[in-house]
Amino acid sequence: MKKCILGLLALFSLPLHAADSRVLVWDEQQPEQHKAYGDKFLGETIAAHLAMLPGLSVKTARLDDPEQGLSDAALDATDVLVVWCHKRVAAQDDARAEAVVKRVTDGRLALVVLHSAHWDKAFVRLMQERAKADAVKQLPESERAAAKWQYLNDRPYSKVVGRAARITPFLERGEDHVWKLTLPQCVFPSYRADGAPSHVTTVLPQHPIAQGLPAKWDVEHTEMYDEPFHVPAPDEVVFEENWDKGEHFRSGCVWTVGKGRVFYFRPGHETFPVYQQAEPLKVIENAVRWLAPASRP
Repeated sequence: MKKCILGLLALFSLPLHAADSRVLVWDEQQPEQHKAYGDKFLGETIAAHLAMLPGLSVKTARLDDPEQGLSDAALDATDVLVVWCHKRVAAQDDARAEAVVKRVTDGRLALVVLHSAHWDKAFVRLMQERAKADAVKQLPESERAAAKWQYLNDRPYSKVVGRAARITPFLERGEDHVWKLTLPQCVFPSYRADGAPSHVTTVLPQHPIAQGLPAKWDVEHTEMYDEPFHVPAPDEVVFEENWDKGEHFRSGCVWTVGKGRVFYFRPGHETFPVYQQAEPLKVIENAVRWLAPASRP
């Protein structure tokens, strides 16, 4: 009897299985995506792949859903939000973007941003918050508490930059002890949508997002973006890309913003089947597994 009781106690003391990481793949759904993804949209293709993997619970949403697919209830049921957008950023609701930002900075949600979503409103706002935090650290400690701030360039959408432009964000001292912070433009000076292959280097092979990826690999057809990328300095650059014509880009970047994390992955374009290729899909899988908050409310 004693052995039986001990056995039952041991059984009930076993750790519970961890709940699945809850992933929401959000897509603007450009019609052009059908050129590369057939009868599915790009986001649906990514979601279908992730849904086949163990430990992930996956849903999809789109810009034209009620509350743009980002209701409080939907966000509260999500651990990692994966975002694709391109042409309809102006239609994104500021309040829904702020709902994402609040949950990321509180550590309740993580954000994965793909390619042309560099101007996604939530991503831009998170880069602004990171730029503000970095700017405070640049001040002498004795000046931080009393510092006054002026923020410039808070609506960077659809504004391109020249190669000679000063890289944003940047900090300047103004008059009357006011610090002027020009916020990040979240864009780059050059792009080329010719579908030429990119050559990816796994810069941090031991990083969780790089697990299972080779040291060097190619994206068979993609759009080119060229540095400098006008964002705050990443905490980690996991992947870098280069092209045969000489361009290069930091293509897998991680930032901590508040208590949460953001990952930007550059390869893409809606008319090229980037997210039917094994390596980019593996990057997204690794990212959602690593970024998922360790605990839930």
